[in-house]
Formats: sequence, C-alpha cells, structure tokens
Amino acid sequence: MEEYRLILVAGARPNFMKIAPLMHVLRNHQKIKPYLVHTGQHYDEKMSDLFFRQLDIPEPDINLEVGSASHAVQTALIMERFEKVCLNVKPHMVMVVGDVNSTAACTLVAAKLHIPTAHYEAGLRSRDRSMPEEINRLVTDAISDYFFTTSVDADENLINEGIPQKKIYMMGNLMIDSLYEHLKKAESLNHAIQTLDGKKTVQLDKTLPDGGYGIMTFHRPSNVDEPETLAKLVNGWGTISKDVPLLFPIHPRTVKNLKKFGLYDILASYDSIYLTEPVGYLEFIYFIRHSAFALTDSGGIQEETTALNIPCLTIRPSTERPVTIWEGSNKLITVDDIEKEVRLILKGKGKTGKTPKFWDGQTARRIVDILEDIFYV
Repeated sequence: MEEYRLILVAGARPNFMKIAPLMHVLRNHQKIKPYLVHTGQHYDEKMSDLFFRQLDIPEPDINLEVGSASHAVQTALIMERFEKVCLNVKPHMVMVVGDVNSTAACTLVAAKLHIPTAHYEAGLRSRDRSMPEEINRLVTDAISDYFFTTSVDADENLINEGIPQKKIYMMGNLMIDSLYEHLKKAESLNHAIQTLDGKKTVQLDKTLPDGGYGIMTFHRPSNVDEPETLAKLVNGWGTISKDVPLLFPIHPRTVKNLKKFGLYDILASYDSIYLTEPVGYLEFIYFIRHSAFALTDSGGIQEETTALNIPCLTIRPSTERPVTIWEGSNKLITVDDIEKEVRLILKGKGKTGKTPKFWDGQTARRIVDILEDIFYV
C-alpha cells in the first residue's frame, strides 16, 4: 500500500492552531502520513511544551531552529534548511499555512523542487504592501498549486489574480476548529496568572468581572515601532481603563519598545491595566470568551471574536479578513476612535454579527477529504 507523505509547515505560534486540527484528523490515517515541520521562526522555549500539550499535538518531527533575524536572513535560512528536509523526506505534497516568512520560503523551495504545494488561508489580502505578511501572501499564492480558503472574498481575490476556480477550495476556518474543540477544556482550567511585576494575580470574577473587561493584543510595527503612535495608544488605553479593566498579555516586542520609548512605567502605573506575559492558548481563548470586547492589531483574534460574537476593535487601516467586518463582530478603527468605540460597547451598542459559512469546527475533515481526492486515496 503506497504511503503519501505530507509535510505540514508551521513557522509561528498562530500556525499551530491551524495545523492542530489537521494533525488530529490525520492521526493514524491509513495512507497519508503527516510530517510536522517547525521552522523555528518564532520560538518561545518557556511556552513550547505547554502549547503542544494544550493543542494535543506531538512535538514537531523536524525543527529547523531558524530563530529571529532580518526578513532576508530568516527567509534564506529557512529555504536552505527546508530544502534538505524535502530532499530527505521526499514528500508528495507540502502544505503551508498563514502568511509568515516560513510560508513563502517553504513554498518557494517546494515549487523549485517540483513538489506540489497547498496553501491554507490562501487569497487573503489587506492591499497594504507595507505589511510583510501581504508580500508573503502574494508570493505564496503566485506559485502554489492548491488553495484552501476561509471565505468568499479570498476566492474572489484568487480568481481575479488568474487562479483557476478548480484549484480553489473554500473549506472554512481551521482556527475555529481549534477554538470550538478546546473551549470546554479551557473552561475547566484554573485561570490565575501573575502580572509582570508579580504584585497581582489576575483571575476571572476575582480580579476581572465576567463579561466586564477588555482583552488586548498589540504587536504590529505600525502601532508599536513608532514612539508617537505608541504614546497615543498608551494614553488611550489608560483613559479607557478608568471605565473598564484591561487584560494585556503583552508581546515581547511591545514591551521592548515601551521601555525604549520611556512609556512602560506610564502604562504600568494604571491600576486597571493588567500586564502579563503571553499566556497559553487555552487561557487566551478563555479570557476572550468572557471579555466584553477585544482591542487588537492581530489577525487571528478578529476571527476568534467573530466566532464567539465578541465585539472586536482592530487598530489598523485595513484587514486581510474583511469577512469579520462584513459578517462578524469586527470593526476597523483608528487610535483616536478608541475611547468613543469602547464607550459604545459599554453602553451595549457594540458591533455584533454572525458566523461565516463553514466556520463550524469541521474544516479539517473537509480539507483531508480533498487531500484524499488529490492523492487518489
């Protein structure tokens, strides 16, 4: 019986929430053998074991251990090391997810080795080429062979770029598979986390009121790399924290820049802003589910809040996930809009929406069905 070798590539933490449901469906598959490759593009040693355990996936079969570097150096290292993996494993297909440097780099390697490639989350477009993720999306989709999309607009983008309809499969959202699968488990945990200064323990109903706080994530260069923009954000966060507590699992990049620009002590001085280290996946979805709103510049949280119908305020000029605005609970705003929009939410006038088509927790099964057809399994 022929075995079909499928390499699944993950380069950053959010990629694993997309890979995990596929790993679960492919577990003990009779003909398709998955190889999980972690490029090590983003790696947090402290969180790694916890993350794989919470998602119930095995440690990666191969870790390229690339680490942080400039875009050019990181991409080159990934390509050099991934080429050796492909030559050794001889996969029948390479599947990449998302839009990080690993996504584009591994697709380039596979394409030049004439290995069929599939891109999950294909077709997403922000139209903002100042974002490195947008460049990665465009490059990956230009040379992939199969395209798995999460929404109708992604299909339309690909068709407009010349991709044949027969290569495009709108199967739903793997992030939502992970979300639905783990919500019950998340509820059962003891969610007590320490603030960065070690002086407070954050716990729902004790420190934070259920449904009465905001959760924040910020790491985009456009928001945290410019001192004037970051100062405006700190001021906005501080002002709204007087009306509603804010939980802020803070990205290392953001901490670094807050300290660099002399803003960290100002932010830490607000009594109702709870700064913590990044938390595990289960803790994070638990705190989203019980929040009044999310304030963010992240991509994934726009989807998670849409699935949970939690108002989401995204501080960006554009989003590659417009379905979360058309159908979901997401809203694009500017830094200057924060106070007004949060007060609308606190008055019960926050944006609500519906769950997009196929965001039902069964996406991985549908994708594997397509892979079986492609492999003639």
